[in-house]
This record gives sequence, C-alpha cells and structure tokens, in this order.
Amino acid sequence: MSDTKTGWLARIAGGLSRTSSRIKDGITGIVTGRKLDDAAIEELEELLIAADLGVATAARLTAEIARTRFGSEVTADEIREALAADITEILAPIAKPLEVDITKKPHVVLVVGVNGVGKTTTIGKLARHYLNEGRSVMLAAGDTYRAAGVSQLQLWGERIGCPVIARDTGSDAAGLAYDALIAAREAGTELLIIDTAGRLHNRADLMAGLEKIIRVLKKIDAEAPHSCLLVLDATTGQNAHAQVDVFQEMTNVSGLIVTKLDGSAKGGVLVALADKYGLPVHAIGVGEGEDDLRPFEAGAFARSLMGLTGE
Repeated sequence: MSDTKTGWLARIAGGLSRTSSRIKDGITGIVTGRKLDDAAIEELEELLIAADLGVATAARLTAEIARTRFGSEVTADEIREALAADITEILAPIAKPLEVDITKKPHVVLVVGVNGVGKTTTIGKLARHYLNEGRSVMLAAGDTYRAAGVSQLQLWGERIGCPVIARDTGSDAAGLAYDALIAAREAGTELLIIDTAGRLHNRADLMAGLEKIIRVLKKIDAEAPHSCLLVLDATTGQNAHAQVDVFQEMTNVSGLIVTKLDGSAKGGVLVALADKYGLPVHAIGVGEGEDDLRPFEAGAFARSLMGLTGE
C-alpha cells in the first residue's frame, strides 16, 4: 500500500476516533463475561443508535448479529469485525466517485447545502482534485448573499489556478450561473462547479432561488445541471436526514459529500444515510487541509468506524 493511501486511512481512523472509541468501549462493556442474550442485543442496538447509525440501521445490524451469534460467548473484536463487514455491505453500493462526463463541455455541478457545512471549501478541494487529474475547471460564486462566500471562493481560485466567475454581493445568482455556463462553454471547459446560497431559515426564498438557477441553466443546456451535490456536516448527526429531505424536495440531489468527520462523535450518520436514501457518497472530508477531501471507500470507513486497523 502506498504511503499516501496509508496516510489517508490513518486520517480516516483519526477523524472517526471519537465515534469509534465510544463504539469500541461500549461493545467491550456489553459482551465481556456474558453470552449474547436478548439484553446484550438490546444494549448493542442502543449503542449503535447513540453513535447515530439510526434506529432502522441499528436494528438491521443487530438482527444479523443475533441471527448468527445468539447465545454464544463472543469477543468484542469478533462483534466489531462482524459489524464492519455488514456496514461495508451497506456502504459499498453508494461509494461512487463523481465521474466527469467530458462530452458535456461543461459537465455542470450544482453544489447545495445549508450555511456552515463547508460548501465553499469543498468546492475548492473538488476543483483542485479535478485540476490535478488534468481536467479544465471553472467555478461560479453563486452564494451571492455572502461576501465572505464569494471572496473565499476567489481565494481558492487564485490558490489553485482556477477561473472564478463572480459578481457583487446581492447580485442575481441565476444570472451569474447563466453567465458562468456561457463562459465555460466558450472556453471549452470540462467541469463547471456552481456554489449556491444555503439559508434554510428562509426556505421559500432558497427554494425559489435554486429553482431559478436550474431554470436558466436549462435554457442553455436542457440536461443541466448534470450533477447536484448536497454537502452535509457530519457533526449535525440525525439532522442530516432533514437536510437531505429538504434539498431533495428542492432539487434532484444526485450525490452527497460528508464533511467534518474529524470533529464529530456522530460519524455513524453516514451509514444511516446510505441505508435510508441510497444516494452515492462521492467524497468525505476529515480535516481542513487541501488533501483532506477524498473519494469515499466503504471498507476503510466501516473498519475505522469500528476502531479496526488495516483494510
């Protein structure tokens, strides 16, 4: 395994340590010195719910443990290995990197999410990733409500050498998106990533704004946006479900990016989201560095969540 991959796995494990240590200690306390009876299964289910895996997912996982090991004396490591394997099965179908369709020129990606989840930083990191792959990328600073959002994206553009289409604070975001798509087309750019506002406290305005952006994009390309990525902050735990529901109502969300896993004791929410919605998870973030957003790997995540080392 390359040093780069080893380092990233270590960062995932470190990022999930607050969640995994709670699960690891809890499982040890539950199974030590006793057979796996009804009470132990119930305690295990409650532990997984507390780690934000969700009621339905926790019940599914513990039912499988009960089916294969009920009445047996088991070790904590055996339970964690079994859970990691079952969680990998849940996550594997949705671990899909975002594929850029170079025939679109540009492939238009609309990035949505509430304020504070790290949308702008995520866009910068995504752009850097695709530039490093040799793709041509353009950014559009569509969160025109926040001067900081526009300037932050411009700073990313300067840092990574990526053009950014921006307007003054308060400008019409849909008009900006329209201009950006025209500019990307004229330049033959392969990937256009559009930032958006995320003011959920005024849901009607947000919905109207997103609908308008999508409407004007379709005037130029009937299939645009080709991808709609919802950025979620892992520290919000079960509230992430509500955000998926709201944004699915507003837009056709095609995939998720989950950030701030390193600051959360709620890392299990990603498993619950995968189990409930089945939306692709394109990438996860476990830090503030430019390299701390990477494609999501089901097995590595599941094993780190259970506090297990290695692949």
